[in-house]
Amino acid sequence: MINVNAHLHTPYSFSAFRDIDDALDRAVAENVKVVGINDFYTAKGFEKWKEGCYKRKLYPLFGIEFISLNQEDQNAGVRVNDPANPGRTYLSGKGMSFPFRIAEPFASELKAVEIESNKQVEEMLHRLNDYLNNLSVGIELDLEWIKVNLTLGSLRERHIARALRQKVYENCDNDEGKILLLFRKIFNGRELSASLSDIAGVENEIRSRLLKAGGAAYVPEEPSVFLPFQSVCDIILAGGGIPTYPFLADNVNGEYTDFERDMEGAAVQLRERGIHSVEFITTRNDINLLEKYTCYFYDQGFIVTFGTEHNSPVMEPLMLFARDGVPLTDRLKKINFEGACVIAAHQHIVAQGLEGYIDEEGEADYSKRDEFIKLGEELIKSIVQDERDS
Repeated sequence: MINVNAHLHTPYSFSAFRDIDDALDRAVAENVKVVGINDFYTAKGFEKWKEGCYKRKLYPLFGIEFISLNQEDQNAGVRVNDPANPGRTYLSGKGMSFPFRIAEPFASELKAVEIESNKQVEEMLHRLNDYLNNLSVGIELDLEWIKVNLTLGSLRERHIARALRQKVYENCDNDEGKILLLFRKIFNGRELSASLSDIAGVENEIRSRLLKAGGAAYVPEEPSVFLPFQSVCDIILAGGGIPTYPFLADNVNGEYTDFERDMEGAAVQLRERGIHSVEFITTRNDINLLEKYTCYFYDQGFIVTFGTEHNSPVMEPLMLFARDGVPLTDRLKKINFEGACVIAAHQHIVAQGLEGYIDEEGEADYSKRDEFIKLGEELIKSIVQDERDS
């Protein structure tokens, strides 16, 4: 079975990876042969992703991610795939056209939402600098430096947390005692919980204490940051992609959001909303519940793929596993590979100006899935070389 990871963020949004080469070198080392880029609001990484993949005999999938708002769900208080915010709905676009192209007015809508998202984070940076100045800690974060050194595209609050962590360490000459004293002052007398060697833990703590709701630099997101659900689907379709619903699925207590709790009902509603593809970030989920949901949606005709995101400072394996490091079953690996095949075939056909797995209205002919699996498998195997054959 060819290993697939269909959802990976890069530094074009925020990522655990140093750069695209770092991500793809790790894929090679772990024998993950099909890899999907999936950054927030941007396709700027597509070119380097393709070049890096072909150089390493990996097969590239092209994706993008949005946060949308379903007003009906929000009014009804329905939590979809954001457990804290009713109506807020993450959506991915899979198999986007490459070279990436998108017509107006959709290109302007995509650019506008990226600008609005960045503006919110910029305001957060200004508030944090005001807070640090009032504390007289001798630290000021520079927006342009962050843009040049920490991100290649979307500006995220995690970039601010990373910049502050680096600045604290630098100002204290990496002296552990001085760093802890400075964080105590920044955290208003509270001690840093994470070990200083746990970079991801320190940055997560900065984010939770200063940048989240209740923190000194928190800035609520403006409604303009969240396009309506249907508008996001339209942008994805205009960019040649397949609108895809990322399942949050079960938490550590086996609980689901309001929308996802009813598996059969979710399938019906997703189809009604023009969604014929779903994905799971497998590290979040219990292996048995993951298999239950995956197999149900696959049997219902949906495209199903898996990924790991890597959209945090924590560096995990690219090889997929379920919660607590449980390996995926052969059945899950097969479904994930077949989903990747459909996406590969779709993006290949759309790149030629033809109709892919879904039409321009977003409708899918489920009877074509096996045909697309076969074509996608041929395309993937024409590029990748399993380590057993090398």
